[in-house]
Amino acid sequence: MRTLTKWSNTIMERYLPDPYIFVAILTLVVFALGLGLTDSGPLDMVVYWGDGFWGLLSFTMQMVIVLVAGHVLASSPLFKKGLSNLAGLAKTPGSAIILVTVVSLLACWINWGFGLVIGALFAKEIAKKVKTVDYRLLIASAYSGFIVWHGGLGGSIPLSIATADHPFAEIMGVVPTSETIFSLYNLFIVGVIFISLPILNRFMMPKPEDTVAVDPALLEDELIIEDISEKTPAARLENSWILSMLIGLLGVVYLIRHFAVNGFDLNLNIVNLIFFILGIIFHGTPKLFLAAVTNAVKTAGGIIIQFPFYAGIMGMMVTSGLAGVISEGFVNISTAATFPLFTFYAAGIVNFFVPSGGGQWAVQAPIMLDAAQTLGVDYSKTAMAIAWGDAWTNMIQPFWALPALAIAGLRAKDIMGYCVFVLVLSGIIISAGLYFF
Repeated sequence: MRTLTKWSNTIMERYLPDPYIFVAILTLVVFALGLGLTDSGPLDMVVYWGDGFWGLLSFTMQMVIVLVAGHVLASSPLFKKGLSNLAGLAKTPGSAIILVTVVSLLACWINWGFGLVIGALFAKEIAKKVKTVDYRLLIASAYSGFIVWHGGLGGSIPLSIATADHPFAEIMGVVPTSETIFSLYNLFIVGVIFISLPILNRFMMPKPEDTVAVDPALLEDELIIEDISEKTPAARLENSWILSMLIGLLGVVYLIRHFAVNGFDLNLNIVNLIFFILGIIFHGTPKLFLAAVTNAVKTAGGIIIQFPFYAGIMGMMVTSGLAGVISEGFVNISTAATFPLFTFYAAGIVNFFVPSGGGQWAVQAPIMLDAAQTLGVDYSKTAMAIAWGDAWTNMIQPFWALPALAIAGLRAKDIMGYCVFVLVLSGIIISAGLYFF
C-alpha cells in the first residue's frame, strides 16, 4: 500500500496542475466534446459557455461564506479550545488519521458543508498535537469523509424527491427517505465505508523517512490585538461585547424557530448562519470578529475565480446535450440488473463536468427515469445511483476540495494521490451495494 501510494503521489506531483489550470483544460475538453458528439457548432458552444458562466454566482457566494465563516468560528478562543480537546484524543500518527477520518465521515453524513469545513479545521488542530503525522494524508483523510455526503442526511437528491411538488413528482411521485437514505442498500454502502475508509487511510501512512510534516507556518494563528486605548464613541462600539451579543441573540432566536418549524433542516444557508452567529458570539467584540473575517477572506480566492468556469462548463454540458449523450450511452448497454450500476458510473463521469448534485439531477433525471420505467427498475434506486455517482468522483475532482485545501494551505496535487485510492475503494463498495441489494 505504501509503495502504491508513494507512486500515486509522485504521479500527481508531476502531472496534476493547479486547479485553475485543471478547470481551464476541462473547459476546452468539454468544448471539443460538444463539437464532436452533439450538433452544436463552435459559436453555439461559445454562447452556451458565456450564458452559463455566471450561473453559480449564488452558490459561489455560499461557498465563500462557508469558508470564511468556518475560518472565523475556528479562530475564536472557545471553539479552538473545543477542537483542541477533541484533537488531544489522537496520540500517534495512526490514531490521528483514523480519528480525523471518522469525524469527517460523521460530519459530512450529517451535512456536507458542515463536514467539509469541520474536517479540515479538525485536521489542522490534530497536526498541532501530533507533529509526526503526514500532513498531506491527514488533510486527504479529512476530505475523504466527503464521499458519504449524498447518502446522508444532507443529500440533495434524496431530500429533493422526498419533497412534495418536486420537478419530477409526476413521473416518480414523492419518494420518502425510507426508500433512499435509510434503505438497506444505502445503509450497507454507508456502513461499509464508515468501517473500511479509516482502515484504508491508516494503511496509506508513509514510512517515517517519507513523511511530510506540516509546515509550522500553516498552523500559526495571526495575533489579533484589540486596541481599547481609544475612548471615542466609535471605538467603544467597535469594542462593545453588548452589540455582538444582541446580534448573536437575533441569530439564535431565528435558528431555534427555524428548527422548531422545519425540523432538522440543516441546509447550506442555515449552516452558514450557524457559523456566522457563533463566530460573532465567540469572538466577543465586533473588532475581533471583523479582524478574523479579514484574515479568513485571504483563503477564498480559488473559489471566487474557479467556480464561474465550472458554471460555464455546466452551461456547455447541459445546453448542448452532451450530458444527455453520455447518460444515454450507458443506458444503451444496460439491463434491468446492471442499470443502477451503469447509472452510477454515468453520474460519476458527468460529475467531472457538472459538479453540482442538484444540477446533475436536473440533467440526468429525465433520461435515467425514462430508462428506469422501460427496464422496470425502481425510481428511488435510480435516484440514489445518480446521487452516489455525484459523490464518488468528487474524490479526484478539485471543485469540492478547494475549501478544505484553502483551510489547510495545501495544493490539490498534495492530496489527490491518496484520494485516488479512496475513489477505488468507495467505487467497489458502492457498486456492490447497488448491484447485490
